Amino acid sequence: MKYTLDQADVLIDLAEQTLYLPKHNKVYVISTGKNGIGEQENSGKTPRGWHKIALKFGQDVPINTVFIARQETGEVYSQDLADAFPERDWILSRILWLSGLEEHFNLGNGCDTFNRYIYIHGTPDTEPMGIPMSHGCIRMKNTEIIELFDLIPEEALVYISEMSIIENI
Repeated sequence: MKYTLDQADVLIDLAEQTLYLPKHNKVYVISTGKNGIGEQENSGKTPRGWHKIALKFGQDVPINTVFIARQETGEVYSQDLADAFPERDWILSRILWLSGLEEHFNLGNGCDTFNRYIYIHGTPDTEPMGIPMSHGCIRMKNTEIIELFDLIPEEALVYISEMSIIENI
C-alpha cells in the first residue's frame, strides 16, 4: 500500500532530529541512532520509511519508570541507579513499538523494524537531544514521550525520513 505524507500521524525528520505531530501542530526534539540511518538488522541504525505504532507500553506508570524487554522492572530512574548500571541503555516512562510497513525495506527478513525492537521511548533527561545518540530507537524527553503516548493511538502511521520533511508539509 502506498501512503502520502498527509496521512502520517507522526513525522520523524532524521536530518533535523525532530518528531512532528501534524494534527496537533507539535514538534519535539529527539535523538536517533548514533550509527546513522539504515534498516539492516543488528546495525544500531534508525530505519526509514513507513511504520505504524504496533504496541504501546507504560500506560499510567510513573515518569522515569524503567523498562527492560518492555517489562517494568519496578525501578524508577535516578542518578544512583545510573551510577550502579553505567552500561544500561535506559528505556524509560513509555514505549511505542514500531513495525515497518514496506516489504523488503523495513519489513521482512534482515530488515524488520519490529523484530529489531525499534521504539520511540523516554530516556534520562541528562541525555542530549538533537544529536544522534541511540542504538537505533527514537529517544525523547520523558515528559514529551508521555504526551506523545497519550496523543497517538496504536496503529498510528509514522513516516521516518532522512531528509528534511517538515517544511514541505
